[in-house]
Amino acid sequence: MGLISILFENPLGFFILLVLLLYSVIIHEVSHGFVALLFGDNTAKVYGRLTFNPLSHIDIFGMLMLLFAGFGWAKPVPVNYYRLKNFRLGLFFVALAGCLSNLILATVSIFLLETKFFFGFFSEILYIFARINITLAVFNLLPIPPLDGSKVLFSLLPEKFHYKIAYLDYIGIFILIILLIGGILDPIINIFNNIILKFILYILRFLNFGR
Repeated sequence: MGLISILFENPLGFFILLVLLLYSVIIHEVSHGFVALLFGDNTAKVYGRLTFNPLSHIDIFGMLMLLFAGFGWAKPVPVNYYRLKNFRLGLFFVALAGCLSNLILATVSIFLLETKFFFGFFSEILYIFARINITLAVFNLLPIPPLDGSKVLFSLLPEKFHYKIAYLDYIGIFILIILLIGGILDPIINIFNNIILKFILYILRFLNFGR
């Protein structure tokens, strides 16, 4: 679901989506920082990363992945997990915050589609925007270091496993690259992407927001 194919079909739609998705990954990262601040760690604030200025967040490789693969990332917001007031609970919510922000963005987009607030050209943009945000959430929730899902898992496991999982951060990125290049993660991401999309649609229609 990369964006490059859209560029030649609909240049305006491409640039609108590019801006929207750029802010999707920025909101994802800033969410980590804001929740960390709520739990007592002001590292992101000190480094000036609690901002929506794209220049503070853009990661070139992450943006290229967004363009060509349909999911990507911004520069990780720095968080000192050991400064959190409640380490286990803080780690859980800080790690989950980014993915939840993407799911909220996707839900708002689907809500606008279901209520026919937009149509035609803009409805196509909203649909793609929703799908990619769901993909961003699913991808980041995979329990592979250094993704958010590994930190969620880390927060739930007994302390004796903490060191071993923390060590995996050093090799996890290489495992992740191999899985991405081999396309091994694609079926998993697509399955959960469709499940979440259907669940959001079900909830909205149950609440009488649907068509």
